[in-house]
Amino acid sequence: MRRQLWGPALVLALVTSAASPASAGAAEEREPRPLRELYDNRAVSEDDRPGAADFDGQGRSLPAAALRAAGWRVGARPTVEGTRLDWPVSRPGRPDNVRADGQRVAVEGRGDALTFLVAGTGGEATGTGSVHYRDGGHSRYRLTAPDWRTGPLATKAVALPYLNTREGGVKDRPRLYVVTVPLDARRTVESVRLPHVRGFGKALHVFDLRVRPAAEGWTGSWSASTAGLPEVGPWRDQTLRLVVHPTKAGPTVRVRLSNTFAGAPVRVGSATVAVRAKDAEPRSEPVPLAFGGRRGAVLPAGAEAVSDPLDFAVEEGADLLVSLHLPGSVPSVPLHDKAVQKSYLSTPGDHAADSDGAAYTGTVGTWPLLTGVDVSGGPGSVVVLGDSITEGVRTTEGANRRWTDALARRLRAQDRVPRYGVLNQGISANRVLSDRYPGDGVSADTGGVSALNRLDRDLLAQTSARTVVLFEGINDVRWGAGADEVVDGLRQLASRARARGVRAVVTTLAPCEGESRCTAAVDAERTSVNRALRADRHSFDAVLDFDRVLRDPDRPARMLPAYDSGDHLHPGEAGLQALADAVDLGELTGRPRAGG
Repeated sequence: MRRQLWGPALVLALVTSAASPASAGAAEEREPRPLRELYDNRAVSEDDRPGAADFDGQGRSLPAAALRAAGWRVGARPTVEGTRLDWPVSRPGRPDNVRADGQRVAVEGRGDALTFLVAGTGGEATGTGSVHYRDGGHSRYRLTAPDWRTGPLATKAVALPYLNTREGGVKDRPRLYVVTVPLDARRTVESVRLPHVRGFGKALHVFDLRVRPAAEGWTGSWSASTAGLPEVGPWRDQTLRLVVHPTKAGPTVRVRLSNTFAGAPVRVGSATVAVRAKDAEPRSEPVPLAFGGRRGAVLPAGAEAVSDPLDFAVEEGADLLVSLHLPGSVPSVPLHDKAVQKSYLSTPGDHAADSDGAAYTGTVGTWPLLTGVDVSGGPGSVVVLGDSITEGVRTTEGANRRWTDALARRLRAQDRVPRYGVLNQGISANRVLSDRYPGDGVSADTGGVSALNRLDRDLLAQTSARTVVLFEGINDVRWGAGADEVVDGLRQLASRARARGVRAVVTTLAPCEGESRCTAAVDAERTSVNRALRADRHSFDAVLDFDRVLRDPDRPARMLPAYDSGDHLHPGEAGLQALADAVDLGELTGRPRAGG
């Protein structure tokens, strides 16, 4: 039986019209009102008054104490997937969310997506609503809110350790979700009509909705995917000095930090950026970063922070040092595990502003918390969603010889197409279809959630993403997935990208005969995937035939020995350079074809 594939909650259809919305009775004619004026449900209770709220009609509710412990306090403004949200200012036991039933909400602004903070009760809740633009036109969207108790942990914004009932607290994992739907970025939103939800006992609860502003004037220059939440240290009052290699120069910089997957806030006491001289030593005195005018930031569980723009020249070919002082005790932290880059950990104290590397006596081979570096100007970015081959496993540490690094150098050296930044979103052991890391809790597994479950965060919320290259699937077939499932998953990824105006390019799967799991049966599935991708003229904007680049002509199931790193699965540096050289740069530019 063919298995159905499920990604995160997402828009399933978008139909845009230039016509004014038609009247559908008196309810349709009501003036839009701020969401807080429409609150009609109580979701949050204090532990000593659990009966004051009833989120799901069964007397259960979200505990205010657990929300506070996660950093989601009354009036908090967590940023999730590029949108600054407002957690309701309502006191526990007072109305704090709307049960969606066609209400018209006053929401204004221009951007690339509409962001909802939601949860379903009574099961997964789905409905169709509409976005109304200032020019009189409208677009329809379909919104799905996963259930607050049984929805996927891999896509949640925040989860709590227990819930409240009328009788008191009960161990559970209640969760909230952030879901985005696309907007016409050329038009100004005036209001949003919430969905009508069908299904007995089901409700779609909206805590907040905002227009996510487009990242105009910024280009993503470096990125790393959060791949898990392992134990560390614990680090106590120490400073991380992280080494990154930007792919795009610019006169102004900002950095992005993410507390993805975490259950507790993390505090950054201070942060700086500097051009690297060698090891942990900066070329000149580090420059302080600010967050909303403050020298540090507190990242609630599941949230992120973006630094204020800083006049600081990011240079081509030069490494940066991003230093983060963590004043508290950090026993676990979201991170990218296999950085293929040595970074540094200090002795106790705030050493973010140190103009030498003497205090940095420890090393780390990961990128904790830091997920992006953006520069001002530029044409936008190419995002590569991949696994360990894209991540650069088995390349020389610190040499920047991933195939994405080589692609970035090619783009910088030409003027035929835009000189995009290149964002590497590769995760070792990652799969298209299934999660390696479950998406919640401390775990030693840093294989990440599936590409289907991380697409919104690792592609759609990336800065000025213009094109995505999908180079995944070999781990799926190595672990038993069928070719039709993998191809369907890749088509889903491409469809969701193209619905947001992102060009979707897919690659064929590389040969791996000789690696222990790459049996003849696995190669048959791999070959079937590649055959289907080459023949598909509709689902993708382009196909890069990486199989043909890497394979041995005399033995097509295996990699050409000159390109093999030695483990028969990962190309060596010559093979990765060959992949970058084989990319037709023209395939990386242009709008998605109609019908995506």
